[in-house]
Amino acid sequence: MTITQNAPAVSPPGTPAPTAQPAATPHTGRRTVAGRSKAGAGNRQTKDFLELSRQVKDAGLMETGAASYLGRAAVLVAGFAAAGALLATLGESMWQLAVAALFGVLFTQVAFLSHDAAHQQIFSTGTRNEWTARIVGNLVVGLSYGWWTHKHSKHHVHPNTIGKDGDIEAGALVFVPEDAAKRTGFMRWLGRRQGWFFFPLLTLFGLVLHYKAAETILRADKLKHRGAEAALLAVRVIGFPALVIWLLGPWLGLGFLAVQLAVFGVYMGASFAPNHKGMPLIPAGVKVDFLQRQVLTSRNIRGGRLTDWAMGGLNYQIEHHIFPRMPSPNLHKVQPMVRRFCAERGIPYTEAGLVESYGIVISYLNRVGLGKGGNPMECPLISQFRAR
Repeated sequence: MTITQNAPAVSPPGTPAPTAQPAATPHTGRRTVAGRSKAGAGNRQTKDFLELSRQVKDAGLMETGAASYLGRAAVLVAGFAAAGALLATLGESMWQLAVAALFGVLFTQVAFLSHDAAHQQIFSTGTRNEWTARIVGNLVVGLSYGWWTHKHSKHHVHPNTIGKDGDIEAGALVFVPEDAAKRTGFMRWLGRRQGWFFFPLLTLFGLVLHYKAAETILRADKLKHRGAEAALLAVRVIGFPALVIWLLGPWLGLGFLAVQLAVFGVYMGASFAPNHKGMPLIPAGVKVDFLQRQVLTSRNIRGGRLTDWAMGGLNYQIEHHIFPRMPSPNLHKVQPMVRRFCAERGIPYTEAGLVESYGIVISYLNRVGLGKGGNPMECPLISQFRAR
């Protein structure tokens, strides 16, 4: 893992923003405090960031990129056409399980497109982006657009912030040491080994996403276009399984759906988890300026064009969190500017290889579950200003 070493500025409510000088080790990324800057550093950094934003906009990198998505969309349409033809013509063959895996990959790739549309990255108008994300997300992927935008918006505003970021709320896995300490019985046993169960549990993640979508449509107090979401989701989570079972019979059909759900869940989870898990947690009540809140809690994944495609551009997580409306095809273009900006101002910029990042996530989950030191990436300066 590569960490550009220099300082985060963290300020509790009502005090000037200090700056710390961390020293990182290549294995754990643990940071220690060596000093502080003058109180005016935070204001200067904010002005500098506004200048960076202006440069990015002048370079045209914030312009919506419908044209840049045409190639991805065409490949996905061709992929679904091929997968559908195989499903319809192979008959009751065990090769259908490979087709199921292909559908799992295609559904995940479509989820990346829905994610980008929800971030207003594709079209110039909010309405087109919203309906693209809703139709693609509900009808093709089987997610609820309303649920996703509510959850994901909170994550972008408060990444890795305890009590505010739903992505680190306790569930089958725990990401916060205090949550692990509350576990008893089987869940405590699982928590102490949760890193090793991370990928096996992801096989159920697709089913959880479908459940959350249905729950939102049925129970959410406020949900825009509930009827449209319900109709679109029903086609995906009822119509598609019914078609598969009709074509393949009950047993092979259920096997097909199990493989498709498992591949979809693992692929989705394996694409999102490396970006934040094992990075610093921000305690509730601690103020961190926008730039450092996004950079300090995010990790980029190295790997070139193949990784860019496989992760839908989410491997540029730092740039995505700083410029959430930037079309994902432009993120690799802005990366040198952001990396240089962080280096000049002493802000840690973290990158890791894909396999390396999974090792970090598994190790982190095990440490949290075992109660050994909590978050290995936590900045002691943040700990100093924990809310009492």
